Amino acid sequence: MPFYVTTTIPYVNARPHLGFALELVQADVLARHHRRRGDQVRFLTGTDDNSLKNVLAAEAEGVPTRELVDRNAAAFEALREPLGLSFDDFIRTSSDPRHRRGVERFWEACAAAGDLYRKYYEGLYCVQCEQFYPPAELPGGRCPEHHTEPQRVAEENWFFRLSRYGDQLHDLITSGRLRIEPAARRNEVLGLLKTGLQDFSISRSHERARGWGIPVPGDPGQVIYVWWDALGNYITSLGYGTGDPDYQRWWAGNERRVHLAGKGVLRFHAVYWPAMLLSAGEPLPTDILVHDYLTIDGRKISKSTGNVIDPVALAGEYGSDAVRWWLLREVPRTGDTDFTRDRLIARANEDLANGLGNLVHRVVSMIHRYRDGHPPVAGDPVGAERLTTACRDAAEIVHSGLAEFDFRRATAAVWTIVEEANRYVEQVRPWQLAKQGRDAELDAALGTLHEACRVLGEQLAPFLPATAARISAQCADSSGRLPPPQPLFSRL
Repeated sequence: MPFYVTTTIPYVNARPHLGFALELVQADVLARHHRRRGDQVRFLTGTDDNSLKNVLAAEAEGVPTRELVDRNAAAFEALREPLGLSFDDFIRTSSDPRHRRGVERFWEACAAAGDLYRKYYEGLYCVQCEQFYPPAELPGGRCPEHHTEPQRVAEENWFFRLSRYGDQLHDLITSGRLRIEPAARRNEVLGLLKTGLQDFSISRSHERARGWGIPVPGDPGQVIYVWWDALGNYITSLGYGTGDPDYQRWWAGNERRVHLAGKGVLRFHAVYWPAMLLSAGEPLPTDILVHDYLTIDGRKISKSTGNVIDPVALAGEYGSDAVRWWLLREVPRTGDTDFTRDRLIARANEDLANGLGNLVHRVVSMIHRYRDGHPPVAGDPVGAERLTTACRDAAEIVHSGLAEFDFRRATAAVWTIVEEANRYVEQVRPWQLAKQGRDAELDAALGTLHEACRVLGEQLAPFLPATAARISAQCADSSGRLPPPQPLFSRL
């Protein structure tokens, strides 16, 4: 079955930070998991280049906008290696020829539906959010995300008739046809719909946009609003409107169209984007999976606030596996998570070095010491019931956890194997069995532990692909001699 998974596309006014790395790693785990289950997978990410924020950042730096955008977009694409990502496609909204043509066709489809019109507008605009806010949503007169005073903007723009689609969106969400997880975010969207939807501006004057962006078809004095432009990437990357078979395969004819998004852009992904698709007569995403924020000292990690952590530097210092594992094991399904290096180091040392790495090294070493590297076939050892149950159930728990967008539950299922295997080692003490000449019991114990390590190599693959591959290489099947043990991790 085809499985299409996307991330949001970040602004490139600065280099990437750890907050976006969270979403990339989550999407990567889902993509790898579905590939392992035999699904056909397309994993898309990219960058949102056509933003006023990018123009202002370039002006502040004294460089051309194109230079800044190209440089920072390359930094986002280069996250592949440090974070161990497996995306299949990377779209850039300012330079990918698929995108501009698709956005223009999408605009024309909504115009043909009678959902676009021009009007004069005055409002309060946060450049950091690229969003107008009503005064009621500005506590103390400041943006709720960035705590800055918005600009007052007055101009004539194009608008989209969002108000037409409230009832349809309510029905789609409450019926489950448009699934929003977790439930708290679904309820948040339903609350927005209950208050009534207002039409929203979808263009900016060419002057205010500094000439940067995609011109409105037939109205070159206006530039398409960055969010309208950016949201389209999920289908323009598939050749929307060109007859490209990828569009039918991955979107129109596909039963799983999955968006990952942070809670700060929920309105755009769960209200604006589905309404736009309804207007254009196109299918909606099937799943919108929403994560909360990473914070530092309780404040959201954000380029605009400057409290950023460079994921490339972090992976270079501590290793890709340590970064991925912290993001997957520490971040809950709901609620913000505070990041510190001490927490990352503690998790890596406790889980990866002391737990997983120690287990695999001990098991392979004992098989070499007592059976010349040839793992016995697992029998029916006494006292291994909890371990064999953990091995047997892991695959289903991982699958159900990821289906519920619960990475902690999924990784906990894998970690149960590590805990039970280490407990079993201390319980049966294979070195004592060898010393006492209890060969049958030793074979049963070593065979069971070898099987547990083999299962770990399989089940860790979506989460820590490089480590999983090393475990699988060290714990080959029982038909041959295992390679000599190699340490998986060093303590940080």
